[in-house]
Amino acid sequence: MALLKSIVASANTAKTDFPLNNLPYGVFVHRGQRYCGVAIGDMILNITAMKRAGLLEFLPADTFADGRWNRFMALGSGLWSVFRKQISAALAQQSEVRKKIMALLVKQRSVQMCLPFDIAEYTDFYASRQHAENMGRILRGAADLPANWLDIPIGYNGRASSVVVSGTDIHRPLGQLGAGQFGPSAKLDFELEIGTVVGGSSKLGQPVSTAEADAMIFGFVLLNDWSARDIQAWEAQPLGPFLGKAFATGISPWIVPKEALEAFRRPAPLRKTALLPYLEETKPGLYDIELEVRLQPAGADKATRLSKTNADRLYYSAAQQLCHHAIGGCPMRTGDLLGSGTISGARPSEYGSMIELGWNGKKPIKLESGEARYFIEDGDRLTLRGHAQGQGFRIGFGECTGAILPAINTPGWAK
Repeated sequence: MALLKSIVASANTAKTDFPLNNLPYGVFVHRGQRYCGVAIGDMILNITAMKRAGLLEFLPADTFADGRWNRFMALGSGLWSVFRKQISAALAQQSEVRKKIMALLVKQRSVQMCLPFDIAEYTDFYASRQHAENMGRILRGAADLPANWLDIPIGYNGRASSVVVSGTDIHRPLGQLGAGQFGPSAKLDFELEIGTVVGGSSKLGQPVSTAEADAMIFGFVLLNDWSARDIQAWEAQPLGPFLGKAFATGISPWIVPKEALEAFRRPAPLRKTALLPYLEETKPGLYDIELEVRLQPAGADKATRLSKTNADRLYYSAAQQLCHHAIGGCPMRTGDLLGSGTISGARPSEYGSMIELGWNGKKPIKLESGEARYFIEDGDRLTLRGHAQGQGFRIGFGECTGAILPAINTPGWAK
């Protein structure tokens, strides 16, 4: 596929994240009103206004009335595809409704972006083998995987209430750091992930196959699962992550439709341990999405690239994660968010977290500002970016960014 040409000139370049080939979904506030929109170049097509103008008659009247994508997501993949075709035709150079569409465009720089959907539940997985082996080396001195790691997608239930949109700054969390120790986390970290947005739903007790799971996936976002490694290390035995992960998870404001990424599907890695039949896939489930993370200290002129890797480094696909999540009968809901887990490649430059890059405080991470880091300091801004590279175009996610603010502490809480 080549670059598709649009009536929006800024969408017709090889460098934009949002060509006509992409058409990601977001929610924005403009002049005090909340709308659903589709990114195209440096503009946003106001989908709420488009529906009101009678240009999307095949959708229920209240689909975008609340300025959220959840009602549309619940309509299913058939209508998702019809909608995408209609939006693509409306924005194409040969558009038959060009004049009406041009009147519904707003500049991205003039709006405030919001969470693109109401998040029902949040689950985080642990699906990069290189990351899991690195954590074994760091924490236990050997690249030993958990006994079940090659058999099942390991995950834990997180907090939907602390998922925030890109641009939200985060206060350093407080917590217990060891026996009798309390205070701000000293080992604050990021995790480079892809978030899966679930559009379909399942009933209590109903297993879901990988093919059914794939059909339930609405799209993908960039995801930074902020992590307090010292709080996590003390609390995690025996039930796993809790407060060390619950304080914030950032996502990009644009949901890239699964359909926009179909040409970028990639097969799973070779497996020494065969998966059980319910986890077998009917088509490749990974995606060729280039990812990077940059850190910019407060007052620095530019950011330093910490990591560059690819989503095809994952061991388990989004469909396998969703299938496993539901196989025991857990009902999945429209608006569920699944984090892939930290994505790390084989080289140190591909590690997707500070604990790996700095080897748990043993190796300094040198920044272009001349400073060094072991973990994230107050004032540091982390920015995740990602795109799938096509022939003369890219399917981009925009940015997932946030800075760390000092902890909100109260004298007397610590001994």
